[in-house]
Amino acid sequence: MDLQFDIIEILKVTMVLFAVIDVIGSIPVIISLKQKVGEINAAKASLVSLGIMLVFLFIGNSILSIIGISIGDFAIAGSILIFIVAFEMILGIQISKDNVPATASVIPLAFPLIAGTGTLTTLLSIRAEYNIVSIIVAIILNVIIVFFVLKFLHKIEKLLGVGGIAILKKVFGIILLALAIKLFRKYTGL
Repeated sequence: MDLQFDIIEILKVTMVLFAVIDVIGSIPVIISLKQKVGEINAAKASLVSLGIMLVFLFIGNSILSIIGISIGDFAIAGSILIFIVAFEMILGIQISKDNVPATASVIPLAFPLIAGTGTLTTLLSIRAEYNIVSIIVAIILNVIIVFFVLKFLHKIEKLLGVGGIAILKKVFGIILLALAIKLFRKYTGL
């Protein structure tokens, strides 16, 4: 296992995860969730997300092996999922819908909104390309960002405004689309 600290690689992985998690683009969803269930526990949602991502980073491969799926298969499936998420972000449509239970800080906020299938797929996909230390640091940096976004949700919403949030969502959608195409090409040989 290569345990190098590479700041450029950390920044790359952080940006990829930031785009996949899309906490800025999710602000309208999070605000709606908060209105339905009351207060959201930022620390709880962040810690649960961190736990899910780290556990999946380390044992996700084993789970796939048990059910007979290769990293390549998972990466191709993940690239398609990332493509769909990017498509949703760019076009402003919603393909999937989740119910809102009383435990909103954990479900649906920590999982699947923050540490959802797109994030988990991306973690396994980038594990094949990047150093594990870079990925762990990137996960921690993203969870810190998520915590602050959740903690200061109303201030961020006022600062960015509706137009700013829409622009950020489109920009990160394009980044995700490029990542999906890169992963698909790499694992299909196209």
